[in-house]
Amino acid sequence: MWSQLISVQVKPGHDIDAVITAIKAGELPGSGLVSETFMRDQNDPTRFYIFPLFSSEEEARAREGDPRRVEATATIQSLLRDILAAPPQFTDLEVLEHWIV
Repeated sequence: MWSQLISVQVKPGHDIDAVITAIKAGELPGSGLVSETFMRDQNDPTRFYIFPLFSSEEEARAREGDPRRVEATATIQSLLRDILAAPPQFTDLEVLEHWIV
C-alpha cells in the first residue's frame, strides 16, 4: 500500500467542504484508492490535511493521469485556486502496516 499526506492552507474564512465534495464526485471505481481521510488542524483552522490511501503507488500514479478524471481534476484545481493561501505540500509515504479496529 502507498499513501500521501497532503497539507493545504486556505485563506482565512474558507474551508475545504466544496473540495471534498468534488473529490468524492470525481472518484471512479477501480482507481486504486482504498480510502481518503480529510482533517482540520485543531490549532490552525486554516490548515487541512488530506490522507488518501492507495493499493499501490503505481495505481495512484496511473489515477493521476486517467483521462476519465480530467473534468473532475479541473473542477478540484479551480476550487483550490480560489481558496488556497499557499501551494499544497505533498509527502509520499510507504505504508508499512494498515489496520482498522
